[in-house]
Amino acid sequence: MLGAAVGLVLAVTMIIGAGAAQAGTLDDLKKNGTIRLGVRADTKPFSYADADGTSKGYMVDICNAVVRRLQANYSLPDLKTQYVTVTTETRFDALRQNKVDLLCGPDTVTLKRREIVSFSVPVFITGAAVLYRADGPSSLYDLRDKKVGVKSATTTETVLRDTLKKLEVNADIVTFNTYEEGAKALASNQISVFFGDRGILVDLLKQSNSDQLKIGDLMLSAETYALGLRRDDEDFRVAVDRALSQIFVSKELTHLLRTNFGDRPPGPILEALFLASALPE
Repeated sequence: MLGAAVGLVLAVTMIIGAGAAQAGTLDDLKKNGTIRLGVRADTKPFSYADADGTSKGYMVDICNAVVRRLQANYSLPDLKTQYVTVTTETRFDALRQNKVDLLCGPDTVTLKRREIVSFSVPVFITGAAVLYRADGPSSLYDLRDKKVGVKSATTTETVLRDTLKKLEVNADIVTFNTYEEGAKALASNQISVFFGDRGILVDLLKQSNSDQLKIGDLMLSAETYALGLRRDDEDFRVAVDRALSQIFVSKELTHLLRTNFGDRPPGPILEALFLASALPE
């Protein structure tokens, strides 16, 4: 009987200890008073650093709006924000290693990624597109034996490789660490085309002010962006999704879109995404 009682006490102690060891992000925010946002330096207009080093972009603005909602919803008026720069290669490790609390970049939701991190409800929809010179190839089949550029470590790279393999198009795929490097290589004839996220390519094209570069109508994929979170932290995920749901039905969303994409309307697909992502209480 005594042995059974001791065993019960030990079991209860282990359960309580496990619960204490698994304190979630919300508890950490209340304790530390700071939320760490993982931002990018070079993915304009979604997440980038301006000339002064200030973090800007649609995904950053969405995260800042989420922080404001967290302050209001969870009585955290003094919650501070720390911006931590991550890259395409380091973003998910930074989240898993507890270096950041929320990823605020153009991060596509995939099943493979959901095996290692969690995601909020979708906050944007886009796809893989191609940037090419006016005298460039007119179809994917024309890429045979050509040098084809793509942003490294992205879903676009995966989709591109799979698509060319299915079409039996043998091309020399050249990866680039940044979109700017890829665009420069295209402009200087080092590659025939450059593949990347359509939204980022559109911004690159505007910045280049070149009538020699064009974006193709074909999109290799349709991808949703979401905010990355640590796995097994449902309380924080619900908190973030609650904040996003409030943002998506507010006038604040219109302001965020205009700030980052201009006055052009978001379009029916993006509007439908916002309606679907705005979860009821």
